[in-house]
Amino acid sequence: MNSSLSSEPLTRAECQRHLEVTDIARVLLSLRGLPAALPARIELVEPDELVLSSRENAVLLAARRGDVISVQIDGLDSDDVLWSVTATGIASKASPEEFDAERFRRTADCGSTLVLLPLTVVTGQREH
Repeated sequence: MNSSLSSEPLTRAECQRHLEVTDIARVLLSLRGLPAALPARIELVEPDELVLSSRENAVLLAARRGDVISVQIDGLDSDDVLWSVTATGIASKASPEEFDAERFRRTADCGSTLVLLPLTVVTGQREH
């Protein structure tokens, strides 16, 4: 992630806290050789693993192939400071039965695909 003169990096722990409280993200991947950003719901299920829920075929195909994908989120702190977090890892398809939470089963029943994303590389920054 490029840093500007007015930003400071976030620690991995700060990035994980943002991932834990955010439920909507952009999945960044290659679609027909071009970069794409597709919407998904996310849930931090382990300190180093996200579950993505998406109805996008490209996300399912990336998981089936074991592609490297990224998830990007951003928001505002309570003091209106902008932050951004990107997590990258090798995607894999997940099954709703792998999780205790009912919300994952409901998501899959509505036609969404579940994808596991280990948080191999996590970067973030906060604007000043």
